[in-house]
Amino acid sequence: MRVFFIFVFLSLFSVISLKAQQIASPVKSGTLMAYRVENGDTVYYAFIKELVIRTPRKFKNSAEERQFWRLVNNVKKVYPYAKLAGIKLHNMNVEYLQITSDKDRKAFSKKVEDELKAEFENELRKLTITQGRILMRLVDRETGHTTYEILKDFRGSVQAVLWQTVAKIFGSNLKTTYDPSSGEDKIIERIIREIEEGWL
Repeated sequence: MRVFFIFVFLSLFSVISLKAQQIASPVKSGTLMAYRVENGDTVYYAFIKELVIRTPRKFKNSAEERQFWRLVNNVKKVYPYAKLAGIKLHNMNVEYLQITSDKDRKAFSKKVEDELKAEFENELRKLTITQGRILMRLVDRETGHTTYEILKDFRGSVQAVLWQTVAKIFGSNLKTTYDPSSGEDKIIERIIREIEEGWL
């Protein structure tokens, strides 16, 4: 099953990936602030980050607490890959749409796939089945497209159906969507917000 997820995500990343550009930001010695002058006095405005106060979590029992922390660890493991998928899909769409010939598109996809295998194959091999399933849902969250749709758009219907068939054999579904309003996805959404806010 792990091998299945490795191949699916290498295929997925191979069609949505470009090397992330690293942009160095210049060092700043001060902060620009908005201001206005009132009766000869300068009044400065500072926009501060919203403060979120959360109530402590309450668990029914120790098993539920262990299950929650396992989910937190799984989300922390795969969320960066999902964010990267969103960035890479956007970048690839920009470049992919500029390529007019099918031959050049295939060459482009092959080049990206080779780069991704070198960069991510070892890390993806370490994902568990549960982490792979969470990753598929988070890819939908970040891109607005299921894993199946992405494979179909960039690799064709035959490849998408092939991988969907393999996924079904192993009890998964590449058409899985993310619904932050219910079920486990609701918990995952809160976990992601808390990760981004520095709570977890």
